[in-house]
Amino acid sequence: MDKSYFAHETAIIDAGANIGSGTKIWHFSHLMSGAQIGQDCVLGQNVFVGGKARIGNRVKIQNNVSVYDSVILEDDVFCGPSCVFTNVVNPRAFIERKTQFQETRVERGVSIGANATIVCGVKIGQYALIGAGAVVTKNVMPFALMVGVPAIQTGWVSRVGATLDETLTCPETGEKYEIKDGRLIQSF
Repeated sequence: MDKSYFAHETAIIDAGANIGSGTKIWHFSHLMSGAQIGQDCVLGQNVFVGGKARIGNRVKIQNNVSVYDSVILEDDVFCGPSCVFTNVVNPRAFIERKTQFQETRVERGVSIGANATIVCGVKIGQYALIGAGAVVTKNVMPFALMVGVPAIQTGWVSRVGATLDETLTCPETGEKYEIKDGRLIQSF
């Protein structure tokens, strides 16, 4: 076993999984052949990663999360405990639909709260924050704060995840933002 990453003795890592250095894989996790995991990631207990899933660098996946085929998690993504990714819009046990998997892309710096559900085929823009228990059924703009079932945008968050008020200035870092064409962008 490659010593550039850590895997708990109960983890199952199929031959052909590609795991970056510094990554930690905890109890009862399973990585399928072909899975791509970046550097310095943390995969908590009971995490499943499909063979066509792609996980960037410094991603943290909490306990009981399945990252199925066609899910792409870019760098610095946080997946809260028991959040859910789907891969088919209309699954049926008696119909094989593996050719209908839809790509789900979670861009850099996104945080997904515990028990949130991400319906396949959506793109979540960079640094968005998905609240605990939210159900995301459509694309999410960068820096958007999304809550509810179905998830709706209730505000904006900064790069570090702080809720922005009407001044669009991060209360933690002082970074300034502006709305341009209906989208939040960082001012420089």
